[in-house]
Amino acid sequence: MTIVQRASDLIGDTPLLELARTGTGTRLLLKLDQLNPTGSCKVRMARQMITEAERDGRLRPGGHIVEPTSGNTGCGLALVALERGYRFTAVVDQHAAREKLRMLTAMGAELVFADCSGDGGPSSVQRREIAARLARELGAYHPDQHNNPGNSNGYGGLAAELRRQLGTVDVLVAAIGTGGSLCGTVRGLRASGMTTRSVAVEPVGSIIFGGPAGVYHQTGAGSPDGFPIGSNVDYSLVDDSHRVSDRDAFAGARVVARRTGLLVGGTTGGAIHVALRRLFAYPAGSTVVVLCNDAGEKYLDSVYDDEWLRARGVLDELAHRRVERWFTTYAVSVRVAERDAFAPALAVSA
Repeated sequence: MTIVQRASDLIGDTPLLELARTGTGTRLLLKLDQLNPTGSCKVRMARQMITEAERDGRLRPGGHIVEPTSGNTGCGLALVALERGYRFTAVVDQHAAREKLRMLTAMGAELVFADCSGDGGPSSVQRREIAARLARELGAYHPDQHNNPGNSNGYGGLAAELRRQLGTVDVLVAAIGTGGSLCGTVRGLRASGMTTRSVAVEPVGSIIFGGPAGVYHQTGAGSPDGFPIGSNVDYSLVDDSHRVSDRDAFAGARVVARRTGLLVGGTTGGAIHVALRRLFAYPAGSTVVVLCNDAGEKYLDSVYDDEWLRARGVLDELAHRRVERWFTTYAVSVRVAERDAFAPALAVSA
């Protein structure tokens, strides 16, 4: 057993879980990055952004960090800040999961609230404006995760882990928000010689790939109307993009919880939904990996609460049954393939 002295030393080396397999030999694997400290992959890039800021003098000992966040990046920054002696102010809104806000407070972060948008969606634009103003007034370091290269750079280690664990990744599927986790990981995989196909998943209502703007309840992914897309969304690294509704994303997460006992966040549920729906579309023998960027325990009062979903009109039992049918279909295809493989041998022996 390795004993470490700081929680951030536990970042990385997260395991893989096979979620589904087809009769053609394609397998769907979950990279369980929610098992990082703070329950999210975002702690990887939070540490990297702070390390790079220290290295080039933008952040000095005893400094102050200010960043807008829907929660997970903030929790990562809060962890690194407390370990390294920085003050951290997170600009948040009530759209964030309550558990994330409580985590931030528990780790000593100061919370500044922006008003939620009038339609009940995230106040991303307002949070960003408030954070920039506070950073100027306080002389604080504002990482600006959407445009900070350290965000994407923070996922080089994730790419290296996947290389060690799998040898090759044919398809990488992930929810997209700042763009760092998907684009940074794909960049690292391709730099090693892989030809990984990347699939970005955003909520219906997000504008990253040009769809019509609207209200969505998935937190930590997508961009609302009027929010400028940052440089960490590198369109040249994205091969396919899909939009997933709250109903389907939350159904994906909830069915996975019932089948495996693992709780993932709503946006990860969306990525799983897209991967499951398209699994037969990939060449035989493909290795498809979904980045599980977020722990579902933060959403017990939302994604996993029937009344919360019902109040927002996104509880859909038909969507749940569709996901269950995909699992059944893939399991049947494996049994059929196994039967067909034994058929010639049985014929010869007869």
